[in-house]
Amino acid sequence: MSLFDVLGSKARLQIIRELATEPRYVSELADRVGMDGKTAAHHLSTLEEAGIVESYRTSRRKYYRLTKRIELQASPEPDPMFLLHADDVEEAD
Repeated sequence: MSLFDVLGSKARLQIIRELATEPRYVSELADRVGMDGKTAAHHLSTLEEAGIVESYRTSRRKYYRLTKRIELQASPEPDPMFLLHADDVEEAD
């Protein structure tokens, strides 16, 4: 699946927006974006396969965090431009 396909989902964009602030566990994320846990897990799996998020466990919860920074730029005529860029998120010390 291409990056355009992955980011073409409103639900996945909402998840990315939430994860941009801090890592979240599945049920917390599902509540924040207004979907059931199974649907959230499906979208998180797609994002994980695309390398945009990664998961880790602490005790009994599975957390997700962003691994890529996504930038989308578009501009109209006279100099039309459409750019989608993804690069790795740098770990904080």
